[in-house]
Amino acid sequence: MDFPKKLPIKKILRASMPAFISSLIVLALILFFTPGFKVDYSFTLYSSDGKLLGASAASDGQWRFPQTSKLPEKYREALLSYEDKNFYFHFGIDPLSVFRAAVENILKGKIVSGASTITMQTSRLAEKNPARSFKQKLRESFLSLFLELSYSKKDILNIYASHAPYGGNVVGLEAASWRYFGRGPEDLTWAEAACLAVLPNQPSLVRPGKESEILKEKRDRLLYNLFLQKKIDKETYALSVAEPVPDKPKAIPQKAYHYLEFLKTKSLNQKNISSLDYSLQEIVFEIADHHFKRNFLSGVYNTAVLILDTETGKTLAYIGNTGLQNPNAKNEHVDMVHARRSSGSLLKPFLFATMLDAGMILPDQLLIDIPTKIAGYTPQNSNYTYSGAIPARKALSYSLNIPFIRALREFTTPAFLDILKRSGFTTFNRSADEYGLPLILGGGEISLYEITNTYRKMMLRAQNKLDEKFPFSSGACRITMDVLTEGNRPEEEAIWQLYAQNQKIAWKTGTSYGNKDAWTIGITPKYSVGVWCGNASGEGRPEITSTKLAAPILFEIFNILPKSEWPEKELKDFEFIKTCADSGYPAGEFCKTAKAVLKPINSHIQNTCPYCKKVSLSPDGKFQVKANDINELPKIENRFVLPAAAEYFYKQGHPEYKSLPQWLPESTASNTGEFEILFPEDGTSVYIPTELDGSFGALVAEAAHKNPDAVIYWDLDGEYLGSTKSYHQMKIQPLRAAVRGRHELTLTDNRGNTRKRIFYVLNGN
Repeated sequence: MDFPKKLPIKKILRASMPAFISSLIVLALILFFTPGFKVDYSFTLYSSDGKLLGASAASDGQWRFPQTSKLPEKYREALLSYEDKNFYFHFGIDPLSVFRAAVENILKGKIVSGASTITMQTSRLAEKNPARSFKQKLRESFLSLFLELSYSKKDILNIYASHAPYGGNVVGLEAASWRYFGRGPEDLTWAEAACLAVLPNQPSLVRPGKESEILKEKRDRLLYNLFLQKKIDKETYALSVAEPVPDKPKAIPQKAYHYLEFLKTKSLNQKNISSLDYSLQEIVFEIADHHFKRNFLSGVYNTAVLILDTETGKTLAYIGNTGLQNPNAKNEHVDMVHARRSSGSLLKPFLFATMLDAGMILPDQLLIDIPTKIAGYTPQNSNYTYSGAIPARKALSYSLNIPFIRALREFTTPAFLDILKRSGFTTFNRSADEYGLPLILGGGEISLYEITNTYRKMMLRAQNKLDEKFPFSSGACRITMDVLTEGNRPEEEAIWQLYAQNQKIAWKTGTSYGNKDAWTIGITPKYSVGVWCGNASGEGRPEITSTKLAAPILFEIFNILPKSEWPEKELKDFEFIKTCADSGYPAGEFCKTAKAVLKPINSHIQNTCPYCKKVSLSPDGKFQVKANDINELPKIENRFVLPAAAEYFYKQGHPEYKSLPQWLPESTASNTGEFEILFPEDGTSVYIPTELDGSFGALVAEAAHKNPDAVIYWDLDGEYLGSTKSYHQMKIQPLRAAVRGRHELTLTDNRGNTRKRIFYVLNGN
């Protein structure tokens, strides 16, 4: 078998060397000549449907939008007609244009016409417009050739349009379209497109006066050529030449300034298509701005609004602050959506849900609401009244402070702080000891974004639609959301509840200590809305309350949003439990009436009703007795009995409540629990108020007795102060109380029952 002769390696190398060297030269030319635009671009923000919401200038101060990917037809036709009619038929250099320009220049004896194609102009832009010379022209020719080899015609047009100068600090078609006509390139008229096609040739023409006339002449000449080329009809031509040319730049839209600034710290892209709804953003901005102008007169300068899609979590509207266009505004550039502010009462629903899951409360279980002092901390309800005892759901809808302080004391601050962090809050960076019980009343800081998003997640979990980890059960979240829709609100909130009648909205208000922050959060299955009002400086004002400032904005927004259907309960998340109709606790053996209520399925409740008791009464029911107190059979009843202090306040709002009768006078039974000292608490330290003249005022002590006819005798440090009946308050005058140090208060009722309190005066003589 014959094998082919082996070719000499040297001959092969010699034969291929020219091709190899040529390839290297071509590669070197491509690497050396291919232009690149090493420039910074404006940071731009668009709505979900592609409409411009805002932009910021590039780092060099130029309005230079990121490169476009598509040119509108009107501009493309105008540009090619004006700059390069043969664009699609040459490879960067147009021989016909070169010949024509050479002839014209020779005949005129000077340079009157150029032969630059759009590709060559693009090359020149990439070189940052160096001085004209034969050497530079040759370089641009090479650059143009390799541009044509490297890019499509469409790409070259896009590159040119995105980097052409349009006068002043305006670069590129999109920036020019917004700066000169206040709209995007896709919405330009033929006259506007023609204007932007001729402007890069002489970008200084956008000025009032004579230059504008020159610009109009150039534009109209181009429009006439487009008419001759049958790109536009006669009517369009006539209407187009009648349009004025721009004389000065317009402002770039800033419909989401704070969101744009926020994204600049998060996004690596210069062009950002957001989830913001353009129309909704505009409407919400107008609502917020309207309230800003009204609140400004009261010394309240800042407002923020956030709307999230409940199901997806996407941001639909973002008003970080108000007053950007107002010369008298204050701190308007501060983004209050992400600023840390006192939470007010907004954390109460999370404690409510936590304790539902822990089996520590049921929705209708009574919580104690009486004057309370814990380790020197004396919380007050916002209305400065007490209910004695109130169902947990009402304590939440009324946003009462004392029941939730007492609830947090039972659950513990460290455990609740852990729950909050696992819910997604990142703003709690102090220890539980530092926060203490005031955490539930605004002692910690939150952001509008995180609080709105966490309420949103609670709504999703209530519908079993939340995939991520969340420290609340579906049942607890559903009960909490339902409570927040209830119309049983404080009087000052009742008017806003009327706005919520046409659809169910779970909503919660919060006002921080010192009237510095006014919050309202509203949630439906479709939308999660958060509103904050106040002063970014932290200055408090009496007008800064949630019901006056934030709630009106919230419900105005919900009135323009599409309605949501409230979801049906999923019974698999609950189980029924038999509860006492009076106390709301799990029914015990002495509860007269029971009812079935729903609780989260995995909560385990051990305690039964502590307030229903079996009592022995005299046959006529007028006295409590022991079996050996009378010769007859006692009357046995099951009664609902609250502690003395709670009963004192509870009776004022519940005339149907029946106190136990007094013990039979000759009974040997103990009267423990018949009355209590409400203030001062044992071991507490107090300050004596100072009058205007510098003298010490009086300390007011208070007690509660179950017997409305009881008489209480008051004694301070062994000195008799006086007696009270029915309403047990004693004003202790300064000569007795205003002594620094330890004091002992002794109270004795007309049955001989005694109560004592030790307290300490921190000021005084």
